[in-house]
Amino acid sequence: MNIRPARQCDLEEFRVSVNVKLASLWASFMFFYIYVDYFHLYMPGSIREIIDGRVFLFDINQGFVLASLVSVAVPALMIFLSVALPSRASRWSNLSVATLYIPYTLFNLAGEAWVHMVLGAVVEVALLLLVVRYAWTWPRIETSSEGGPTLQPR
Repeated sequence: MNIRPARQCDLEEFRVSVNVKLASLWASFMFFYIYVDYFHLYMPGSIREIIDGRVFLFDINQGFVLASLVSVAVPALMIFLSVALPSRASRWSNLSVATLYIPYTLFNLAGEAWVHMVLGAVVEVALLLLVVRYAWTWPRIETSSEGGPTLQPR
């Protein structure tokens, strides 16, 4: 038996489930999503546009505010749904929502895009691509020839 003694510098490793990885990615996405919009308020003229009732090309009305809330609520709910849904439903919801949010995130660069907005979009898209990757490669449990379950990466 080849047992290597633990050294003082070894760190404990543990396996994190795909569900937790996905929830963590959505939480990170939400921080960037919210803060990019928040820092947008520091751009000259942004608050004046809001006071005048416009954001980019859109009039601020109940429909706009509702759409804005939905666009934030969906990824916020994905944090919870990633761990609460059964694996198959979580996998497909993560694949679907992340795939839809990639072009939506890039659309937010339309108009005057400052460096913080570009950096935020790059990080957001990278996080969404990781969501897609983890959901797509979600390990499967298959039955071995002996009848017991074996973990198989996708």
